[in-house]
Amino acid sequence: MESEIIEPQEQALAGLPGLEEMRVFAGEGNAFINLTFAVDTDMTQTAIEISNRLSQSPPLPRDAIGPNIGSFGGDAQQSLIWFFLQALPGNPEDIHEYSGFVSDTIIPRLEGIPGVASVQVGWGLRPEELQITVDPYRAAALGVTLPQISAAIANNSDVSGGNAEIGRRSYQMRFEGEFDPLEMGELVIDWRDGSPVRLNDVAEVEVAFGEANNFTYQNANPAMGIEVRRQQGANVLASLEAVKAEVDRINEDLLADRQLVMAPSFDASVFINRAIDLVVVNLFLGVGLAVFGLWLFLRRMRATIIISAAIPVCLLSTLIVLYLFGRTLNVISLAGLAFATGMVMDAAIVVLENIIRRREAGEDSHSASQ
Repeated sequence: MESEIIEPQEQALAGLPGLEEMRVFAGEGNAFINLTFAVDTDMTQTAIEISNRLSQSPPLPRDAIGPNIGSFGGDAQQSLIWFFLQALPGNPEDIHEYSGFVSDTIIPRLEGIPGVASVQVGWGLRPEELQITVDPYRAAALGVTLPQISAAIANNSDVSGGNAEIGRRSYQMRFEGEFDPLEMGELVIDWRDGSPVRLNDVAEVEVAFGEANNFTYQNANPAMGIEVRRQQGANVLASLEAVKAEVDRINEDLLADRQLVMAPSFDASVFINRAIDLVVVNLFLGVGLAVFGLWLFLRRMRATIIISAAIPVCLLSTLIVLYLFGRTLNVISLAGLAFATGMVMDAAIVVLENIIRRREAGEDSHSASQ
């Protein structure tokens, strides 16, 4: 892992513009390279540069899967919501039997939603794999070694055979050496006394699910965890509503007949809506208390109405400006409006007090209000 995969990629990624730190985490059968860049780095151009450099690095081993590139930090690739695909009571299938169904059907539908960057199965996924279990006693009896079996399987690929000129036509030739997984057992490993020794003679070949190294339950039902990540700059609430609407359609169209259901686990919209509701309630409560206190001290209904009218006018003007610039409301902007309410009332009181003072000095209404 280190010498054939990690070190060549480290050398390819070294010297990237704006790179501040590189960390590598290697595990059993996998590795993770974390790159930290300066704040002002153009991440779009950097992602292209990373992809180009990795494509120019030495070829990976035949059984290795290529790297996936993703950006993290800020609001990029943040977790939007978690769902759990549950096998309901009475479902005769194991939850991992639906791994292919999730990867081929559910994930593409969720990834096509605007605002969704990626969807991945976090827990409970057991992908199918080709398992070749060699019987050492049968292999020894036939004089076949493990390196011979490995070499024969590694050479299992199609090879170009060039062109064949027949009359006026040219045919492209191809030697088929790649087997279907179910036909892999017919692969010839060696020859003994003129008879072929096939893979079936020394091993058992089957397509099965990988080893289970974790399990997930929700509501006492076996489940599979599905994480939905948000695109950078996407509206959280709009994306969540679109995802939940699509999940409702998936539950109705695809999962009900299979005795499955997708249920949310972590839903950020619950906390966001609670925070927004709290700020809105505080905003209206503050306005109401301010108007009541103003009337309590002024004891003039006309003056109270004039000052109170400044609050909705200023709030409406602010909302119009936000709309024209394409901005949306969030907890910070709502809190700013709540704070600004007191400032607007202070300014209105000062202006009204000055008008009253000038009126009492003998000026007419028009002159006093200028």
